[in-house]
Amino acid sequence: MKAHKYITIILLSFTTILFTQCTDAYDDYNKTGVNDDEGERDAYFLRQHMVNMQNWVIPSVEHANQFTEQLLGGPYGGYFADASPGFNNRNFSTYTPENAWIVPTFDNALKNSITSYNTIVSMTEDPIFLSVAKILKVMTMSRVTDVYGPVPYSQLGSTGALNAAYDSQEKIYETMISELNEAIEELTPNQTSLFSSKADRFYGGKVLNWIKLANSVKLRLAIRMADVKADLAKSTAESVINDPIGPITSNADNAVLLLISGQSNPYQTGMVEWNGGDSRISADITSYMNGYNDPRREKYFDVSEAFGGIFVGFRSGVTIPSPQATVQQYSNMSESMRKESSMRIMCAAETAFLRAEGALRGWSMGGTAKELYESGITLSFEQNGVSGAAAYIENNTNTPGRYIDPLDNFTFSGATSTVKIAWDNATSATAKETNLERIITQKWIAIFPNGIEAWTEFRRTGYPKLMPVITNNSSVVSTSRMARRLPYPQSEYTGNLTNVQYAVSNYLNGADNMATDLWWAKKN
Repeated sequence: MKAHKYITIILLSFTTILFTQCTDAYDDYNKTGVNDDEGERDAYFLRQHMVNMQNWVIPSVEHANQFTEQLLGGPYGGYFADASPGFNNRNFSTYTPENAWIVPTFDNALKNSITSYNTIVSMTEDPIFLSVAKILKVMTMSRVTDVYGPVPYSQLGSTGALNAAYDSQEKIYETMISELNEAIEELTPNQTSLFSSKADRFYGGKVLNWIKLANSVKLRLAIRMADVKADLAKSTAESVINDPIGPITSNADNAVLLLISGQSNPYQTGMVEWNGGDSRISADITSYMNGYNDPRREKYFDVSEAFGGIFVGFRSGVTIPSPQATVQQYSNMSESMRKESSMRIMCAAETAFLRAEGALRGWSMGGTAKELYESGITLSFEQNGVSGAAAYIENNTNTPGRYIDPLDNFTFSGATSTVKIAWDNATSATAKETNLERIITQKWIAIFPNGIEAWTEFRRTGYPKLMPVITNNSSVVSTSRMARRLPYPQSEYTGNLTNVQYAVSNYLNGADNMATDLWWAKKN
């Protein structure tokens, strides 16, 4: 994959994405010459825009997914490592991404998801469609603000313009929670209803599942701001638990995006089909899971045949050696996961770990922190179809493994962490902090391969502990604290100058670079 080609692709995608395999062809409506009357009668165009929004929560489009998940969230979240030497000196991993790499995560949401959202609002007054679209907007834009910080949000829908005024991240979070509350309130009286399955590749039109998803996203946002807006965080999280419907608690209710027939899973494309794979599994996650003897490894990774049939990742943040085949010897994402006909969006294990952290903070989460932590592990084992959760939970011996590079180029001396799996029942501040590390570490393993979420939680909590980069090409990013955000694309300084300058001066609380902490990252 040639990174510079993405600029052309993203500009074209705005006008073509709704009518390509990257969204939905709708087999039942695969016809030409659809006029406005027909589109209005059967909601053909409305359904297309609904599915388009679903496709951009975590991008299912190949190039967009590669930039956002495989090359940005993956390395920063400890899941993936760059495998192409052509990426040296311009990639995220060594903290000097070129502007073409910074653009996609910002532009994808605004030029695709938000445009579809504004179209849906203009096309219908149906409360179910509007509420589901609102949930999707929050899910997509929460990822954008968690990458950049302050971004345009509240003004995006007023005129349809995308070069809008920015909001502070605090205001964005407050607005998103309010919008989720509105959506839940609208959907609850219709909880037994079904809407068109052709408009819903998450749940096939089941309203009840969308309420659970909205509550789960609300819980995620509440935990995110726990260190900066504690009262609102607590009341928001407890409102989720007090809701009679509540969040996702069963794997049957997990949010997954069903890919359309014939569409390649973007991980298969980026990790295999382009040049034999531009990424490999990170040494971070294989070291943790090897140390824990975690049975989920075989579901997540392929073994490296070149190195004797073991699970071994490649270290991120290094000068990538040539030829590319050298790095391709390391473990890849498992073939079964790469070829799944769906993409994982949000799961019951994550909501259990979110509740566990809330309970650790003393919030009423419907169970103790220990119970919810162990439930999260059990749910993750069930989701991945592996046994042995009970023995794994009780393991008080294994710790994350040391990374020994089979080629002896990037071996890490020592281990990043000594955290064990079994819960510590002690009540000291030290035990509480160690239990927080347990929760975040196990959540990190459970939500693989959602790299943006993993990176966000790392910046918020400091966990899981990751290996520092060897090659740091930045003059501002700390090797120990790692990248804290992305700077704004240059297009904002040419097309939205006044607004972006105001945001940097008044909302960002630091320079527009990769070393500035976001609003919620106040723990350390």
